[in-house]
Amino acid sequence: MEYGTPDGPVAQHAVAGRIPLAVVVVDGAGLVSHWSSGARKLFGYSKEEAVGTPAADLLPVAGAIPEERAHFGEYDGLGPDLGTSLDGHISYPAAGRARLSVPGGEQHRVDVLWWAYPLVGPGPERLLVLAADADRLADEEGHEPGQVERIAPGFALHTDFPGADELARGLPEILPSMSVGESSRIVAQILELGYPVLEFSKHDRVPVTPDWGVPRRAERRARRLRAQRAAAEGLAPEHGTPGESGDAGDAEDAEDLEYAAVRERLEFLNEVSGRIGSSLDLSQTIIEVSRAVVPRFTDVAGTYLREQVVAGEGFPEGPPDETTMWHRVAVEHTDEPGRWDDVVPVGESMPFPSHTPFFQCMTTGDPVLVPRITEEMGNAIASQFEKRDIRPLINHRSMLVVPLKARNVVLGFMILLRHRERPVFNDMDRVTGAELAARAGLVLDNARMYTYQESVADTLQDSMLPHIEPRMTGCDIATRYLPGTLLGRVGGDWFDSVKLPGSRTALVVGDVMGHGLNSAAMMGQLRTAVQTMAALDLPPAQLLRNLDDLAQRLGEHYLATCLYAVYDPIASELRLANAGHIPPVLVRADDGRSELLDLPTGAPIGVGGVPFEAVTVRVAPGDRLLMCTDGLVEVRGEDIGVGLATLTESAAHPAASMDDACDTIIRALNTRGGRKDDVALLMARLNGVADEDVATWRLALDPSEVSRARDLVREQLHAWSRDALSETAELLVSELVTNAVRHSRGRRVELRLVRSGATLICEVEDDDHTLPTLLSAGPGDEFGRGLRIVSVLAKEWGTSRTASGKTVWFELVPPRR
Repeated sequence: MEYGTPDGPVAQHAVAGRIPLAVVVVDGAGLVSHWSSGARKLFGYSKEEAVGTPAADLLPVAGAIPEERAHFGEYDGLGPDLGTSLDGHISYPAAGRARLSVPGGEQHRVDVLWWAYPLVGPGPERLLVLAADADRLADEEGHEPGQVERIAPGFALHTDFPGADELARGLPEILPSMSVGESSRIVAQILELGYPVLEFSKHDRVPVTPDWGVPRRAERRARRLRAQRAAAEGLAPEHGTPGESGDAGDAEDAEDLEYAAVRERLEFLNEVSGRIGSSLDLSQTIIEVSRAVVPRFTDVAGTYLREQVVAGEGFPEGPPDETTMWHRVAVEHTDEPGRWDDVVPVGESMPFPSHTPFFQCMTTGDPVLVPRITEEMGNAIASQFEKRDIRPLINHRSMLVVPLKARNVVLGFMILLRHRERPVFNDMDRVTGAELAARAGLVLDNARMYTYQESVADTLQDSMLPHIEPRMTGCDIATRYLPGTLLGRVGGDWFDSVKLPGSRTALVVGDVMGHGLNSAAMMGQLRTAVQTMAALDLPPAQLLRNLDDLAQRLGEHYLATCLYAVYDPIASELRLANAGHIPPVLVRADDGRSELLDLPTGAPIGVGGVPFEAVTVRVAPGDRLLMCTDGLVEVRGEDIGVGLATLTESAAHPAASMDDACDTIIRALNTRGGRKDDVALLMARLNGVADEDVATWRLALDPSEVSRARDLVREQLHAWSRDALSETAELLVSELVTNAVRHSRGRRVELRLVRSGATLICEVEDDDHTLPTLLSAGPGDEFGRGLRIVSVLAKEWGTSRTASGKTVWFELVPPRR
C-alpha cells in the first residue's frame, strides 16, 4: 500500500490507496480470453482453468455459477446484473456489487465490486471486466461496508492479451475521470508491481449511472411496508400488494434509497458543472457539455444551436418558428465509430416542423420526454432527413429533448437518446436534464456573448485601422497589428499612410494611452484628424501642433504619442516630427546597418504648450524605415532599452519580402513573454524615384503655353512607352494648365510628370493660394467644366496649398484590355 502522488503528499484529490485489481477480458462468444493474476487471487481459479471457459461460470452473475463452485447472497441492486453485460445486451459501461463464496479449503465470502466496459474494435474482445475486493477497499479507506460502491477504478493494463496496448491508450475515454497523465503514471507503477491495481479516491465516482430508477424500488419497498402494517392491524392489503412482506427496516431502506438517488443526481450535476465552462470558445464548450453526459446520463447527445448563435450574430426576439434554422454542432455517442457521421453530420443546418418534439421543446422552452420512440414518430422525424434513413438510429430508444436557454431565450437544444436495453428516461431524468440544460445554457450564453463581443471588437478594430496599399509612389509598405490581450482586442494603437502632392507619402504611427473602447474611440478621432491635416500638406511639426490642440479640446484625459514622417522619393529625404513616441529605426541598404534615428522626443499629444521640431534625414533607394508602438519593445520588469536593441538588431536581418521582414521582427520580440500592450508596426522600403522617371517644365503665363504643354506630355509619354495614356493625359493637362495660366497672379507655372510603375502622376503648380473647386456648370456656361473632366477621367486627383502657392495633381493608369 502506498499513499500520495509523484509530486508530494496527499492533496484533496490525491490518490487514497491501491489494491490489486482483477482484469478479465471476454470475447464475442462469451468465453474468457484473458485472466489476470489478480483475477486468480480474487476468484480462486488459475489462468489455465479460466481461459476458454464461459465467463458467466466464473464471474459474479446472480444464479449462474453452479453451487459446487460458488454462490451469491442477495443481489443488492446496485446497477444492472453483470450477466446483462456478458450477454451483450447493453453497449454502455455498467457497475455493480455482489457477494460470493470462493472455493477453497474453507468457504469464505468475498464482497466484490465490478465494472464492465464494452469494447469496440476489429478484434474478438468484446467486454472488459474489472473487479476488486470491496472489504479490502473499505479497510484501507476506513469506509463502512456499503460506502464504497461508487468508487471509480483508475487503472492501467499490463497484460498479454491481443489489443491490450490499444485499450490502454483509450483508457481516458473509457474512464472519463482519468487523464492521460494519470494513465501514464499508473502504467509506470504497474511495471514495477507486475500486476494491475485499483487506485481509489474519496472524490472519484463510477463514470456510469447504471439505473437511476431507485425511487421506483423505494416505492415498492414502501408498499410492502404498508402491506405489513395493514396485515398487523387486520386490514385488507392494498390492491397489488398480495404476498408482499417486510420488516421495520424497509421504511429506512426506502428513505436511504431515495436519499441515495437524489445525492447521486446532485453529484452528477456538480461534476458536470465542474467539467463545462473551462473555455469561452463556443465549439469547445459544446464538446465539454456533450462529453459530460455521455455515457453517464445518456448514450447519444446531439446538440443544435441557432445559426445566428454559431455565427456570433444577433437574432429576432420571440420564440423560434418553423423557418428557424438549427445548426448541428456536435454529436457524441457510444455506438460504433462512424455510425452517426453520415446520417447526421456535424455542420448541417435544418428547420424542424411543428409536429416534432424538437419544435415543442424550442417553442415552449421545456423538456420533452418520449419514453420510447414509436415507429410512427420515427417515420415523422426521419422525413426531415431526405434520403438518409435515421430510423435505425432512433426507433425504440428513449428520448429526452432539453432546451439550452439563458435569460428565457432558447439558444438551442440537446437530443438525448438511450439504448433500448437501458432504463427509459423518467420524470426524475426530466428534472435532471432540465437542470443540466439550464447550467449548460448559461455557459453557452457566456461563450456566445464573448464570441459576439469579440466579433464586434474585431469589426471595430478593422474599421479603424486602414487597409494600406502595399505600394505607394517610390515606396513599399507592410504593416502588422497585434491586440494586447484576447479579452481586450480593441486598443488605441494605429498606423496610417497618406498620399501627398509631389509624389510624397506621409507615414504615421500613434498610440493612445490606455485600452478599451475609450482609447479606440480617441484613436479614431486622432487618426481622422491626421488624415485631414496631412491632405492639407501641413509640415510635420505644424501637424503635431494642431493635433495637440485638438486633443486638448476633446478632453484633458486624452493623451497619445505620435510619430509623423513625410517621405519625398524624388528628393530622397525624410522629414520627421515626434510627439513622445519611441524613435524609428532606419536600415541602410548599402551596408545593412540599422540605427535608431535621433529625433527630438517632444511631449505626448494632449499635454499642451510644448513645441514640436522636425528633422530632415537623407535616405537612399532601398533603405527601410521601421515605425512601431512601444507594445512591441516594452516588457514589464525589463528596461525598454533591451527591447529597442532587439528591435534594431532584428530589423537589420535580410528577408525575402517586406512581410517576411515584419514577421521576423514580431517573432524576435513577441516571444519574450510579458507583453500586455497592443502592437502597431509599419515598415516602408524607400525605393525612391529615379531621375529618368521624372520630367519637369516651367511654363510662362501665356495661353499659348497650353498647346506647348500638350506637346511636351505627348513626347514624354512616347519616350516612356506610355502612348496608351497620351490622349487622356493631354486633355487633363490642358485643363489644368489653362486654369493655372488664367488664375495665377505670379510669373510661373510648373508642370511635372512622374512615372511610378504603371501609374502616371501629373502635377501642375502655380503661385496662387486659392484652391480650385468643382462647379456645377450649366449648358450655357462657358467655364466650370475643367475639374469635372479631371474628376471623371482620372483615377485620383487632388489639390493642396504649398508654401508658395498651390498644386493640382491627378493620376492615370493604363486602360484595361
